[in-house]
Amino acid sequence: MIKQMPELPDIQVYVERLMARLVGQPLLDLAIAKPFVLRTVDPPIADAVGRHVTGVRRSGKRIVLVLDTDRFLVIHLMIAGRLRWRDAVVAPHVPPSADAGAPRGRPRKPPAISARMILATLRVPTGTLYFTEAGTTRRASLHYIAGEIALATFDRGGLEVLDADRSAFAARLKAENHTLKRSLTDPRLFSGIGNAYSDEILHRARLSPLALSATLADADVERLYDATRAVLTEWTTRLRADVGDAFPETVTAFREEMAVHGRYGQPCPDCGAPVQRIRYASNETNYCARCQTDGRRLADRAMSRLLKEDWPRSIDDVE
Repeated sequence: MIKQMPELPDIQVYVERLMARLVGQPLLDLAIAKPFVLRTVDPPIADAVGRHVTGVRRSGKRIVLVLDTDRFLVIHLMIAGRLRWRDAVVAPHVPPSADAGAPRGRPRKPPAISARMILATLRVPTGTLYFTEAGTTRRASLHYIAGEIALATFDRGGLEVLDADRSAFAARLKAENHTLKRSLTDPRLFSGIGNAYSDEILHRARLSPLALSATLADADVERLYDATRAVLTEWTTRLRADVGDAFPETVTAFREEMAVHGRYGQPCPDCGAPVQRIRYASNETNYCARCQTDGRRLADRAMSRLLKEDWPRSIDDVE
């Protein structure tokens, strides 16, 4: 299954859990385990040590740790990057036999963190934040910068849909003529939406991922606006409830409760038709042909080229 980077709901929960653990704390140590992750040299990273964390922000799909005297640590998880938190006080080890008889609901010991995955560690009096990345792609990044002007250069300009009204959403959607899938996932147009939640949004709105934004009817734009806000709000609320006061350990773009994303071949929860997909490069679009494209299957470039005239163009031909 194709890996994807965390999007607005997961990033927002990260921000909230980091705020609870870091704000007001002095940064006792910041160790870079993999030199490639640090993408800036001025100011030097050692300058961050000793400063207090005064806030945590989300900037698109980036996480910004705000330090005193106008300093910022900007974390971009990309596809395989994740954050892990470990409390400074470790609970005493419990033998397996005793653990088996423990009351239900007892907090589990967090899994061990592989040393080869650690990119950087940030230590405060109450615990340690580990910045990790699985695999060998080396795409995750950390920037240490000074000043709001420097921070503004990371802003891609995408609209924050949860803060925008319908007219602002419509104007941004029609500013450029792209497929709806591309428009929703373009960080210059909309902030924090990626491959996973764009699939869920378009399914909720009953719109084809290949419909063109500039030619969308007003009723369709309004439905898309409502669906975007609803999906992002509902999933943020769901993930927040799942995590509770703990720190998120399982951050993934594929969740069983999703309607179509990552559910190729499985039944659509609304109509029961098998979920379809379009695969291209390193991405995948999932959709329901019956709910979103009037029963038409959108051509998967690889498979339609292979099968040619045998490519089933209607969902009725594959059910």
